[in-house]
Amino acid sequence: MTALLYLLGVVTFVVAILVSIGLHELGHMIPAKAFGGKVTQYMIGFGPTVWSKRVGETEYGLKAIPLGGYVKIIGMLPPGAAAVADEVTYDEHGQQVVRVRKSNTGMFTQLISDARAAEWELVQPGDDERLFYKMPWWKKVVVMAGGPTVNILIAFGIYASVFGTYGNPGDVEIEPVVSSVQECVVPVEEDGRVCTAADPVTPAVQAGLEPGDRFVAFNGTRIEDWRQLQDLIRGNDDGRAEILIERDGREQTVVTNTTVSARPTSATDETLTQVGFLGISPSADIVTGGVGYTLGQMGQMTKDTLVALATLPAKVWDVAQAIVGLEERDPEGPVSIVGGGRLAGETTAHEEIPGNDKLAFLLLLIAGFNFFIGMFNFIPLLPLDGGHIASALWEAVRRGFARVLGRPDPGYVDAAKLLPVAYVVASAMLVMGVVLIVGDLVVPLHLPES
Repeated sequence: MTALLYLLGVVTFVVAILVSIGLHELGHMIPAKAFGGKVTQYMIGFGPTVWSKRVGETEYGLKAIPLGGYVKIIGMLPPGAAAVADEVTYDEHGQQVVRVRKSNTGMFTQLISDARAAEWELVQPGDDERLFYKMPWWKKVVVMAGGPTVNILIAFGIYASVFGTYGNPGDVEIEPVVSSVQECVVPVEEDGRVCTAADPVTPAVQAGLEPGDRFVAFNGTRIEDWRQLQDLIRGNDDGRAEILIERDGREQTVVTNTTVSARPTSATDETLTQVGFLGISPSADIVTGGVGYTLGQMGQMTKDTLVALATLPAKVWDVAQAIVGLEERDPEGPVSIVGGGRLAGETTAHEEIPGNDKLAFLLLLIAGFNFFIGMFNFIPLLPLDGGHIASALWEAVRRGFARVLGRPDPGYVDAAKLLPVAYVVASAMLVMGVVLIVGDLVVPLHLPES
C-alpha cells in the first residue's frame, strides 16, 4: 500500500506539472492565433515525438522528454536586411517568397544566419502578414507574457484555495494558550524522554495548568502574545509566578514558582542560557486568509523568488559539490522535477501525515513549481519568454523616440542578433538542470523527520 501511495504522489505531481506546461503553452498559442499569427506546432515535452495530430495548420503532440514544451510561431526572427540577398522574390503564381542567404563568415554570424534560414524555411506564400516579428510591440508582449502569466495564475488559484481553507503552513500564529504541559524538568538535549522519579515536577504541573488554558496576565502584566509571555517567564528566574488564566470562559488565578533551566537563547541561537522555565508548549494556529491575504503572501514570495533566481547558479554549484561529497546538500536548496516528484511520493506514502495535510502539501508543492516557472520565464534573457518581451519593449521605446525626434522609423528589433546570448543561457540552463536532476538522484532531499 505504501508503494502504491508513493507512486500515486509521484504520478499526481508529474501529471500536474505536465498540465501546467500545457497551459503555459496555451498562454502563448491562444493570443498568437487571436492576433492572426501562424502557429504550426504545439508540443509538450522535447525530443522524439511520441504522438501528434494535425488540426488545421497546427500540429498538436507529446514528446518523449517531459521537461518542458513549446509552440512554434512562424516569423519569430526578421530576415535581417544585411544578411539577405534578393530578399523578396515571387513564385510562378505571383506569391511573395522571402529567402535568406546562408553564406556568412564568423562562428556567431553563421549561427545567426543558420537560425534565420531555418526560421524562414517554414514561411509559406501568403504568410507575410502573419509573421510574429511584424506584430505591434504590445501584441508581442501579450503573446510572450501569456505563458508565464498562466503559471502565476495557476499558483495564485492554488494558493488562494489552500490559504482560504486549510491555511498557510508558512504563516503560523503562536497563541498564549497552553497546548501541552510537560510533566517534568529534563535537560533540553533530552527533551521527549520519559520522566523518571529523579526528575523534578515542572512549575506548570504544580500550578495545575491544563491544555486550553489561555494566559491573561503574568505577575500583573497583561498578556498580548506568546513572545511577551515567553520573555516574562524567562526573565522570572526562580521567582514567584502569579498567573491569571482563562479556562472554559472563566478567569482564575494560579500561583507557582518558575524554576531555572538551561534553554536555547532563541529560535535562531542554540546557545544554552539559564532562564526561567514554566514547562508548557503554546498553541500554534495556521493563519488563513482570502484573496487579499494571498496577494500579500505572493508579494513576499516574489521578493524571495527574485533572491533565489539571483543566487541560483551558486545554489546549483552547492548541489554539484554535494554530489561529489564535498559538502552536505542544503535542505532549503533548489530541486528539479525529479526531486519534486520524490517529495510528493514521500508525502503521500507517509503514514503519520493526515490526509488533509498531504493534500495541502501536494497542492502547495505544485503551486510553488508553477510560481517559480512563471518568474523564471520572465527573466529578460533569450531564449526565455522575458527575452522576447524585452525585445518588444525595446522596439516600442526606440520607435517612440524616433517619432518624437522626427527621425526615420528604426524598424523591428532583430532578436536574432541576441542568439549568441541565447545559446549561452540555454547551455547554462541545460547544465543546471542536469546537475539538479543528478543531485535529486544521488543526494536527494527528503521530508524532515517528525
